[in-house]
Amino acid sequence: MRNALTFFFAMVVMHCSSIAHAADAQLTVTIDTKTHRFSRAELLARSDAADITIPNDVSYGHAMTYRAVPLLGLLKGAQLGTLDTLEASATDGFVSQIPIALVKEAEKDWSTPWVAVEDPASPWPNLPGKNVSAGPFYLVWEHPERSKVGTEQWPYQLASLTATESPAHRWPQMAVDPDLPANAPARRGQAVFTVQCLPCHRMLGAGASDVGPDLGQPMNPVAYLTPKGLRMLIRNPKAVRTWPEMRMSGFDKAMLSDDDLDALVAYLKHMAERPH
Repeated sequence: MRNALTFFFAMVVMHCSSIAHAADAQLTVTIDTKTHRFSRAELLARSDAADITIPNDVSYGHAMTYRAVPLLGLLKGAQLGTLDTLEASATDGFVSQIPIALVKEAEKDWSTPWVAVEDPASPWPNLPGKNVSAGPFYLVWEHPERSKVGTEQWPYQLASLTATESPAHRWPQMAVDPDLPANAPARRGQAVFTVQCLPCHRMLGAGASDVGPDLGQPMNPVAYLTPKGLRMLIRNPKAVRTWPEMRMSGFDKAMLSDDDLDALVAYLKHMAERPH
């Protein structure tokens, strides 16, 4: 009986500790050498915080209403210099590379990025098929269609935002041959890969996430998948192979057009053939 009670109280302590830890969650924003850590309470109390409704939330698949802070507000007054990208890192290892130019398009009343903040007193529902919500911080977009914001530019369970150089400058090995024409499909494919694939995969070591395998080494997927198999894997991974812990959900035509898929495959082929 005593052991049972000891176990029960230990579980209560762990549960309370977990709640306290979640309530104390912080979002880290680093620009150059300056780092600021925002608590949930601090963000929720900001004068620019507002209630927003996202009609078709990418992660939840339906309309969601959030208390959120404009991302531009968190960057106000920052000296970016040559830093042109925000690296948005999530607690699950997902890392999205978001051009700062895309963020600034909110100034032109185009797509507007917000950092949604989950209030511990009013938690969000769990994500579809998961036992966790998108919180405590989630980067969402109003009017994403205006600036063609990609589905992988909505990082949930956001932990940090870091201003840095664009991926191709940080990791030159992922860049296509500079002599390729500007309209070459592989060049467009590099842009598609950066937005839709780099958050989970690397290319020849380039990237900041290890959620999925490197798509350049030791073998490029074009070397061991048929063209049909590769396209199907991107569209619907479970149609090709499945396992209990698989995380890739695939990209339908609303997420990745046929033209973008063609460009992505052209990029993978180019990278497989290019000497490094």
